[in-house]
Amino acid sequence: MPSFRECPPQSARRLAQSKSWRTFPSVPATLCVLDCGSPLPLSNWAGRFLVIAARSPHARASQSLAACPTHQLSTRGTYFVTASTYQKAHHFRGADRLRVLHRGLLTVARDFGWQFEAWAVFSNHYHFIAHSPPDAPDASNLSDMLSVLHVKTAGWINKLDRAPGRRVWFNFRETRLTYQKSYLTRLNYVHQNPVKHKLVPVANQYPWCSARWLERSASPAMMKSIYRFKIDRLEVADDFEPAQDW
Repeated sequence: MPSFRECPPQSARRLAQSKSWRTFPSVPATLCVLDCGSPLPLSNWAGRFLVIAARSPHARASQSLAACPTHQLSTRGTYFVTASTYQKAHHFRGADRLRVLHRGLLTVARDFGWQFEAWAVFSNHYHFIAHSPPDAPDASNLSDMLSVLHVKTAGWINKLDRAPGRRVWFNFRETRLTYQKSYLTRLNYVHQNPVKHKLVPVANQYPWCSARWLERSASPAMMKSIYRFKIDRLEVADDFEPAQDW
């Protein structure tokens, strides 16, 4: 079982039980990735991943989500994460429910020291790309972080639907990104995910993803650099069909 030594002062259990988190404290409308703790300005991405690519030219992926993967989190780094509701049910259909899930995801990222670079939240799944805590030797607290998110959102949604004990979340899958092209392509994939799912014609029109933040914060050159990576041939297990009501 992962140690809580890399977590903030509150353990995952105590954080999950805290009254303040149970009410999903408000996240300011101006929230950006740096508010989640990211020490990396956008201009430093390419250089950082060129160094990492020199160490290893491959991205290490876990098994498929359906196979109940054994999570490979013994190495610190940058991860592409996907999580799904049980049987892909649309528990978070609609703006009010999506707002809570979106806010909860950004809140646990901040509390557990994960530094987000891209995210997209939908009625039955979510994706994000994030750096593991810089002061931790590995990424093991990712499981703790998502457990807190899933326990709290499941409890909230079941209370709302008057469905006590119902299973809400299934599992998550992670891929550690160690190659610059793999990183940037998946970064664009997450930003553009609402377009892929045909929810909006332009990604920045979807409020529960990071595209609007990117376009507000990045330079035109950086945006062009990210958006030029083609995602139509990218092999990602993303056979979800999120609800059109968002």
